[in-house]
Amino acid sequence: MGHETATLTRRGVLAGGAAIAAIAVTGVTTAAPANAALITPSGTVVIKKVMQRRALKWTYNARTRITTVTRYKAVNVVARFVGTKVYLRNATGTWVLVPYVWSRKTGTLVYSRYLQLAWAAAARAAAVKAAADAKAAADAKAAADAKAAADAKSAADTAALSSPTAGFKVVTPLVLATASAYHTNDAARHVLRRAGFGPTPAELAEVNAMGYAAWVEAQLNPTSVPDAACDALLARMSPQSTPIWKVRHNINTGVINGWEQQQSVLTDFAVRGLWSKRQLLTVLEDFWGNHFNVTVPGDNIDDSRAHYAHTIRTNALGKFSDLLRGISRHPSMLTYLNNRDSTAEHPNENQGRELLELHTVGVDGGYGEVGVLNAARVLTGLSVDNESGEFEYKPWNHWVGTVTVLGWSHPNTSETGGEAVADALFAYLARHPATARHIARKLAVRFVSDTPSPGLVDLLAATYLKFDTAIVPVLRVLFSSAEFGASVGTKLARPFEHLVATARLMAIQPSPTNLDAPRQLIYMAENAGHNPFGQPFPTGQADTADQWQSTAATLTRWNNALSMVAGWYPSDVVRPPLLSIAVGATLPATHGALVDTVATNLFGRTLAPEHKAAVLTFLAATDAKVVTSNSAAVSYGLSNFVAVLLDSPYQMLR
Repeated sequence: MGHETATLTRRGVLAGGAAIAAIAVTGVTTAAPANAALITPSGTVVIKKVMQRRALKWTYNARTRITTVTRYKAVNVVARFVGTKVYLRNATGTWVLVPYVWSRKTGTLVYSRYLQLAWAAAARAAAVKAAADAKAAADAKAAADAKAAADAKSAADTAALSSPTAGFKVVTPLVLATASAYHTNDAARHVLRRAGFGPTPAELAEVNAMGYAAWVEAQLNPTSVPDAACDALLARMSPQSTPIWKVRHNINTGVINGWEQQQSVLTDFAVRGLWSKRQLLTVLEDFWGNHFNVTVPGDNIDDSRAHYAHTIRTNALGKFSDLLRGISRHPSMLTYLNNRDSTAEHPNENQGRELLELHTVGVDGGYGEVGVLNAARVLTGLSVDNESGEFEYKPWNHWVGTVTVLGWSHPNTSETGGEAVADALFAYLARHPATARHIARKLAVRFVSDTPSPGLVDLLAATYLKFDTAIVPVLRVLFSSAEFGASVGTKLARPFEHLVATARLMAIQPSPTNLDAPRQLIYMAENAGHNPFGQPFPTGQADTADQWQSTAATLTRWNNALSMVAGWYPSDVVRPPLLSIAVGATLPATHGALVDTVATNLFGRTLAPEHKAAVLTFLAATDAKVVTSNSAAVSYGLSNFVAVLLDSPYQMLR
């Protein structure tokens, strides 16, 4: 392994042209003198065994166009020289143009970042021209096809509206089954627990005023939901839509801190969960963020992870095919699953495997190890520019040759065409029936039950395929389904969800001077094992009760609830008096009436008789015991009283 520094200038590359006249080249196998630059007359080919200083680490000065290689590996290669261009064989034996030049000084091939960038710019220019040409041709055809397409869509929409699977176009009023042991038969509370982070008095009034179906329709179109107060809070933070190159520049120049930039992903999410009126969108940010998990905090994603969250949120209610493509090409994902360093010689299987196992068809999708390897080969070349941190397609890293994954196959004949091959695979996998079932089941688990019925999964999967991977029609069917109506109180609130629901119930508001409270809430959730995006494996956080029930987790939940209602932590918030939230302006006459009042204010119902009796025992009171302003239950013991209720299934189940 070499460690000396080799510096290559553009002038050094071009100056070798002066030696052309001194090189006697008469055929493709003629060797040049050992001390001559291997630069041949145009059109003449030299094939020669030489040493390559394969760059492992380098710096590049864009102003001077100087590449400084600080770490390299010396290897013997057979190179093909045509003019100043250098070709090496790939795994299939095909000659591939590489960003290396012959250094007369060292007698080796050395890396040129300038060449690599120049080729990329030329490829982009060619792609732009080709796209413009294609668009011109397509526009002519599109004009003739427009009326036919519109007619076809109208017919399809009409068929969908009249199909046996109701709810494709509109959310229907929900029919709830008999109330659970802990919850009321109340559609507004049910939908706010599932499509949001728990009810507040204001949002309960809003759902009841709009009607269940209209409220869900509005949530499915989040831009129609005014959210000025939350937008004002988020404006106090760096926008997640900032381009990655700009974030990287700001980190490198000390304008922002890389660790804080990662933590802002969690803070932003907590702010939205606590105070956004676009609750369903925030729930889906959690859902897709764990489906496509990139752990926070993580290595080498300081500059890209916030933009990754923005990418998920802006595609959360669109087509899954678009979301899959955007995520699979995002620098955060390419870094997290090591694809940015995957090459034709050594394809890294991490992202290829998770693309199949987790992101699309599922572990039972039938792709096999050959499918994993071919998916990994397809993804070679999808990478990250080392200078900007943005996505970059690197054709010199792309594996060439026929690839087959499940029922899809592609000849994959060129390095430059690899990006289109990857897009074709993403499109195929997004529309695969196994993907439809995988996504349908995960949505049903998130919103309905830990064990959704096969019938519901089949219905959601059929909707997904019918509407070409669009998520909104799937959710319309889900929120209109009898199974959703029958699922009141059957899902366990995970620690973060329980904390946010409790904070919303306590009407906690942000400090006017800082946003420390959302970060503090994240710390509390982490103590209970639930950093929302902190699962250290690609699987993301689990969404079933069996993964969140333990003695330690229960004790931490209890402590967190008490800390919240007692006003200990989070500390930097505006809190209304607990007495006004839990009891109201007028004290009930007796402890029995007090328990009924507090339960109704918190849960919209009184406790079951046996549960009420247990709480009265906890308060060391009888049903008829008189309440005064000095009673422990409404003074120094109020926080313990409320925390006990919030630690019960009345609040823990959603």
